[in-house]
Amino acid sequence: MSTEVTGVTEVVVRLKLSLLRNGLRQSGGRRAAYIASAVVALLFAALQLLGLIMLRGTAHADSVVILLVAVLALGWAVMPLFFPGGDETLDPTRLVMLPLRPRPLVRALLAASLVGIGPLFTLCLFTGSVVAVAHSGLAYVVGVVAVVLSLLVCVALARAVATANIRLLTSRKGRDLAVLSGLVIALGAQVVNFGAQRLGSSGLAQLDPAADVLRWVPPASAIGAVRSVSEGSYGTGFLQLALTAAALMALIAVWSRHLTRLMTSPDGSTLQAVTEAAIPERKPTGLTRLLPAGRTGTVMERSLRYVWRDPKTKAAWVTSLAIGLIVPLFNALQGTGSIYFACFAAGMLGIQMYNQFGQDTSAFWMVALTIPSPRDAYVELRGRALALLLITLPYATLVTVLTTALLGDWARLPEALGLSFALLGAMLATGAWTSARFPYSIPQEGYKNVAPGQTGLAWISIFGGMIAAALLCAPVIALTIWLNVSEDGDAWTWLLLPAGAAYGAGTTWLGLRLAAPRTAARLPEILTAVSKG
Repeated sequence: MSTEVTGVTEVVVRLKLSLLRNGLRQSGGRRAAYIASAVVALLFAALQLLGLIMLRGTAHADSVVILLVAVLALGWAVMPLFFPGGDETLDPTRLVMLPLRPRPLVRALLAASLVGIGPLFTLCLFTGSVVAVAHSGLAYVVGVVAVVLSLLVCVALARAVATANIRLLTSRKGRDLAVLSGLVIALGAQVVNFGAQRLGSSGLAQLDPAADVLRWVPPASAIGAVRSVSEGSYGTGFLQLALTAAALMALIAVWSRHLTRLMTSPDGSTLQAVTEAAIPERKPTGLTRLLPAGRTGTVMERSLRYVWRDPKTKAAWVTSLAIGLIVPLFNALQGTGSIYFACFAAGMLGIQMYNQFGQDTSAFWMVALTIPSPRDAYVELRGRALALLLITLPYATLVTVLTTALLGDWARLPEALGLSFALLGAMLATGAWTSARFPYSIPQEGYKNVAPGQTGLAWISIFGGMIAAALLCAPVIALTIWLNVSEDGDAWTWLLLPAGAAYGAGTTWLGLRLAAPRTAARLPEILTAVSKG
């Protein structure tokens, strides 16, 4: 058995190295990108290692390193969900047809997982964390064990998560997660920025309560064991180290169980196909039953299905929803915000009206066949705008109310809502017009949102439309300023809510009316532009 395990481990590690080497041989650009990313990652790891070493002996150093280890472990847990294609050996279904037993395969895959930039980066940070909190010879000995256990826990955690969700990761929903990875990074950056500002104003002492809890959660408990041994609490340190070892064994057991189930259970390719007669007749359910009849309801349902099912459209919507909420709320929490920041939510979602036909990609030809006249074009644009409003209106209202509650400025709620509704209407109007005048293609594969050669069109469409929307909102903005500077204006600011809503509705109607004839007249050009990707 030992010879078998050693042989399988050696073969899988060599397979990992071969995959890496062959991948770099595919193109010079890919090789250059890998080398550049490796240099940047290792340089950052070296700087972090130096910083952790310099942290040695300072107050709250243990809290910093424990939180750092916990965040690294969280990163190892979620990264396989967003980058399943980054490591070909993460997909154990490729090994299903081989005569391999689960336990030797688990050991082999665990060893192969230690090959790469990620494990080396993590090893550097764990080593620096140990140096920052170890103050005795025995603590350094425990630190060596803690680094090994922590690294193995992170790797096993990533493997267990990937194996448990491999069916999801190789499906369409898995590709949705990969597209949404940029959103997670953006949200994480905002959270880190907010936390750094809070720490800069209040000091590192705020980390102590969280660190006191996390020092008992593997793998951070292993670093906590080093600190406990340094302080002479040998029993506590042994218990924390034992928790990490137990977590490693539990993760390997879970990983092995999922691996066994995955390699022995049937999938869609081995199940009997369902006959057509067995498929029940579809009936409208949920939101579909509430949509209006006719073409308007059909267009709304199609647009909402794109939001839910198309990865690129879903990513754009989720990003807009998240950023539209984060910017006003985070500024309000920091005490530097204004209630007018709530208009950011309407602005972010209003952008989704731009390049409406480009979101359909090459499938737009089927829609184009149903638009023989300006009237049909108007109904098509109206249905798309109504689908957007179905999400945007309650969302913008919610963000405005939450921002108002955090700031405690309830007197300005009507004018903030009125401005949001006016801005949304202006963006719907300009978005409908630029969709017909400056359409561009959105590639379905990869992370690019604009087809090559159409970047200029995208800039004109989005930023030109946003400038035009701001100009269209000038009357409502001027009225808001006048009421706020006027002596008796505060008694009439409530009028800004109905005025803004009416202005937004009128602007939307006028924009759709003006865009409909241009859409019907430019159908061949639009179809050519959106099909280039």
